[in-house]
Amino acid sequence: MVKLPLKLKAKLLKRKEESFIRNLTEPLDLVDFTSNDYLGFARDKTIFSKASGFLKKKGVASNGATGSRLLSGNHKLYVELEETLAEFHGVSSAMVFSSGYDANVGFFSSVPQRGDLVFFDELIHASIRDGIKMGNAKSYKFKHNDLEDLRNKCNSKHDRSTNETQIYIVTESVFSMDGDSPDLKKFSNFCIQNGFNLVVDEAHAVGVFGEEGKGKVDELGLQEELFARIITFGKALGCHGAAILGSSELKDYLVNFARSFIYTTALPPHSVATIIEVYNHLVSSEGADARQRLIENIAYFKDMVYENGLNSFFIPSRSAIQCCILPGNHQVKSIAKKMQHTGFDVKPIFSPTVPKGRERLRFCLHSFNTKEEIEKCLEILSHNLNGHG
Repeated sequence: MVKLPLKLKAKLLKRKEESFIRNLTEPLDLVDFTSNDYLGFARDKTIFSKASGFLKKKGVASNGATGSRLLSGNHKLYVELEETLAEFHGVSSAMVFSSGYDANVGFFSSVPQRGDLVFFDELIHASIRDGIKMGNAKSYKFKHNDLEDLRNKCNSKHDRSTNETQIYIVTESVFSMDGDSPDLKKFSNFCIQNGFNLVVDEAHAVGVFGEEGKGKVDELGLQEELFARIITFGKALGCHGAAILGSSELKDYLVNFARSFIYTTALPPHSVATIIEVYNHLVSSEGADARQRLIENIAYFKDMVYENGLNSFFIPSRSAIQCCILPGNHQVKSIAKKMQHTGFDVKPIFSPTVPKGRERLRFCLHSFNTKEEIEKCLEILSHNLNGHG
């Protein structure tokens, strides 16, 4: 095999020296405080069985999609899924992509045009940043969840003498690395007052917040006030893929210009059937029970954080993502290893994934975690932090 170039070797070596080298590892047989499977749907045998039954009922016996959706991959299940999504989320149209990364890259690389402006939260997901970089619009970040900073940036960067410039304001309803949320009502009002287009990524909110798990946008009644919403199926919904929710015109545009849609193999029938059955499960009594258990576990985790005197370490969050700030890659790696050695799968988040000095342990809570697991996990964390200090 041809050897790796020296410049690439140097980059790998630098990562190792900074304790930030990534490795693929086998799944650990530990108590899960890491996965995005917030409601336990990914491991639900009933959903698995119903998806297979759904395919048999529809007479579909295909292993793959056979091509992109514009070629041969737009099988008949897609119509049913996108109609289900549009009705459930209260929008005119839904367009399914093969992954959340594809959806964000496709949208942000094709929708904002040359001469337009994009203002995005500084902690926005990497896939959104990548999509913006691939596009032709100018972009500016604003301070995390800071509407006043956004207002100042818009005033200084936007030339209001022209009516051709479109402004896109981009945020998340639940941030993946902090677990917190912006005041979406205030952001929405700001966009309406100025004629700006608000785009919200709901990856970590759908399934967790709102009636029947419809998300924070629905919980706040903002469905009609957004230009677009991005939802993913690989978090609380426990399967794979993503969708962009918006107008029928937006869907037509994306079908024609979103390259990550045009040139990507479609999801196979079994994946689409699984998403359909997940939505059926979400509105069932079992789905409601799972959401309620998750809500109770989030509240209990926060109570135990307080009881163990750990409040000062944690970022305030009402979501399933709870983060303990432990500055320094070496420190957070050391504490994470100790947690794993005692049976709890808690992952460290290093810089530069998060800002230097904001390294953290990221706890993902689930409907299937027990109160005993939560208690024990935080007791061990408290012990290790005291011992480490």
